[in-house]
Amino acid sequence: MTALIGRKLLQPAFNLGSIPIMGRVILAPMDGYTDHPFRLICRRLGSACTYSEFINAMDMETHHPYIGERLYFLAEERPFGYQILDNDPDRILRTALKLRDLNPDFLDVNLGCCSRSVCSRGAGASLLLEPQKITRIIELLVQNIDIPITAKIRLGWNDDKRNYLEISKRVEEAGASVLAVHGRTRIQAYSGEADWDAIAEVKQIMRIPVIGNGDVRTPADINRFLDFTGCEAVMIGRASIGNPWIFASKDRGDITKQVTYQTLLEHLQASLEYYGTERGLMLFRKHSVEYLQNNWPSAETRRDVLTTSNPEDFLEKIKQIIFKMS
Repeated sequence: MTALIGRKLLQPAFNLGSIPIMGRVILAPMDGYTDHPFRLICRRLGSACTYSEFINAMDMETHHPYIGERLYFLAEERPFGYQILDNDPDRILRTALKLRDLNPDFLDVNLGCCSRSVCSRGAGASLLLEPQKITRIIELLVQNIDIPITAKIRLGWNDDKRNYLEISKRVEEAGASVLAVHGRTRIQAYSGEADWDAIAEVKQIMRIPVIGNGDVRTPADINRFLDFTGCEAVMIGRASIGNPWIFASKDRGDITKQVTYQTLLEHLQASLEYYGTERGLMLFRKHSVEYLQNNWPSAETRRDVLTTSNPEDFLEKIKQIIFKMS
């Protein structure tokens, strides 16, 4: 058993290659959400390692104007890994070689994104329909990159093509160091219930560490999930938006108004500093919606706050709402 002092582990929960991971709860990579400011908040509260938003290999090759924002990270975020998205093994490798020069601790392959725009180009979860290509991608990376390679998958394309056991073994046999599994198919997206039984099946057949993902919303869920699946760790995605305290094993209902405000303030300031005033506020709005959760006084008030363009005015309106929350 791994000994605990508070939330700190005395021994690694597992190793990602040779990298010790000192915790069992990890922020999941989420496009549009797990940017540098939010990752820092979650890491400071206890997320055990850090994944970037997906890095589109095509954007790397065309030098997309915003690609630099996705590449930046601090030592505080380590162990840190870039997640790569594409459907072409050679382009993935070229991107991986460029990313390696930025000195991450590991690289992850996105085999689970369910968005229509991603899947329509054969990337993300669409790759689950091409098991041999997945093998080729992982093998190419393992053979040419000198840091650990990991992957994140779903259970399959749909209920008729739940090939998660085959894909999991292919990822392992190709040389990956860790596998993360979201307990839904691509067609499910985020609907229905995550299949923890399927995740437990994967864990039973794998020799490399397995990180599970899906329907973990509270500290109690974390413990139930880990006990049920036997996974080395759990990834938390949507449930962490507006609730980064879950990485500190705290229930959302126990967070005081003052802590809510201070965390939101820290997050907003980081966003403004990172992106600039106008864009930083624009990108933060979706987080503010979740920080306040169901405590918006009215749809009109919410609309007024979310269309406020001055950060000081925005923050003052948020502050008034928070401290009037029941």
